[in-house]
Amino acid sequence: MSKRVKAYLPRDAAARALGADAIAAALQAAAARRGVELELVRNGSRGLFWLEPLLEVETAVGRIAYGPLRESDVDALLDSGALDGHGGHPLHLGPIDALPYLARQQRVTFARMGVTDPLSLDDYAAHGGWAGVQRARQLDGDALIAQLQESGLRGRGGAAFPAAIKWRTVRGAPGATKYVVCNADEGDSGSFSDRMVLEGDPYMLIEGMLIAGLAVGAATGYVYIRSEYPDAYATFAEAVRRAEAAGWLGADAAGSGRAFRIEPRLGAGSYVCGEETALLESLEGHRGVVRAKPPLPALHGLFDAPTLVHNVITLAAVPRIVADGPQAYAEFGVGRSRGTLPFQLAGNVRRGGLVEVPFGVTLRQLVEDWGGGTRSGRPIKAIQVGGPLGAYVAPQHWDLPLDYEAYAAVGAVLGHGGIVVHDDSADMMRLARHAMAFCALESCGKCTPCRIGSTRGVEVIDRIGAGGGQEQLQLLRELCDTMVHGSLCAMGGMTPYPVLSALDHYPQDFKAAATRAA
Repeated sequence: MSKRVKAYLPRDAAARALGADAIAAALQAAAARRGVELELVRNGSRGLFWLEPLLEVETAVGRIAYGPLRESDVDALLDSGALDGHGGHPLHLGPIDALPYLARQQRVTFARMGVTDPLSLDDYAAHGGWAGVQRARQLDGDALIAQLQESGLRGRGGAAFPAAIKWRTVRGAPGATKYVVCNADEGDSGSFSDRMVLEGDPYMLIEGMLIAGLAVGAATGYVYIRSEYPDAYATFAEAVRRAEAAGWLGADAAGSGRAFRIEPRLGAGSYVCGEETALLESLEGHRGVVRAKPPLPALHGLFDAPTLVHNVITLAAVPRIVADGPQAYAEFGVGRSRGTLPFQLAGNVRRGGLVEVPFGVTLRQLVEDWGGGTRSGRPIKAIQVGGPLGAYVAPQHWDLPLDYEAYAAVGAVLGHGGIVVHDDSADMMRLARHAMAFCALESCGKCTPCRIGSTRGVEVIDRIGAGGGQEQLQLLRELCDTMVHGSLCAMGGMTPYPVLSALDHYPQDFKAAATRAA
């Protein structure tokens, strides 16, 4: 009788990019040669990306981890007894749950991430899935919204607007047809939490959207997925198909007596479609151009109907809030920033990955304790928080609690939780120029401050680098002020954040450029 072993290897795009598919085939072949019947589950990633591809072997004492694995490691790994959980190989990491990077987190939204088979309905249910919608069926929309308000959930896409206010507005808006739209157009540098949900726990998003639909009176949901995420799109589309076949979606969604269906849509490749009104334009088949507000999408959104627009992490947080009760969620965090946020460490960092912790942790703790400092080993110089339009947080603020209000008070934003680290070799003037050039490339072109201001910004920074001096520095600040106060949306309104923060906190880089030119 052959020996049977269950193991896990991620199907996440990051792991696949590092050869996980070839490793999976090699593992199956090597196990067969040894007379081992290997059940290899392609799970989602834990978010420990510096260890990917990460193999986990199920044993009597829990899952034992090995990584980062390469195809050439497979035979030696199995010869060392890895399929029994033995530690005789250099890639042996011990019990996965005991790894400090993971053990020190408080995973609420990401509790199933890397634990389950993302497309298994049975796995999802066995790990707490569908408990939220089962409870939601017993409540009316007002009661659901009251729970959301008590939890303190705010939009995780960057604006941090109280979610309950949006839900109440859409629920109370006149109209027979309403929509729930999920913004999965995750284009921020250093951000990947949305992708991880779509690839690693898609039923969580489906359940969150279903609860939202029941609360606000919508029968249709759309998920707008960026075109650069083919794996995420394919996985989520398959999850929707399976959920509908099982009755969780459809004419009698989850046995609620009400219809709710979800349609995944592939984005059109524009960064500005991450702005909710440009996204709605794109969903309608138009060019992704920002709409003037008012009217708000909650009143006149998709196809002019009341529309609830949230990002992936906001909707993904809903099932646990409803299942466990709002107080359990509200106990996490500080001030008005309640709950947890999946922070994403990227850039020049030793241990890049996802860290879900309550609001209140500091940037220094994330980058040094979890991230391990820079990958280059050089001192940290600058940390950009909140994507390509986020400010470079000054070193004197690295010990501030990560909290929406605390960051706003120093001219910074948390955004989507993306964190990009730079060491002391970074040229902050070049990074400021990149922000303006990015805006010029990605602007929808509707408003003058964004369309023209970003182009002029690149020219002004080039003149500073050519020795333009104080006059050009002042002109750059005035240009940024115009963009902040005159732009139609955050694309132009926030582009000055990285530019001004670079000017304010790293003036020596601008002076050095002018000196070199002279």
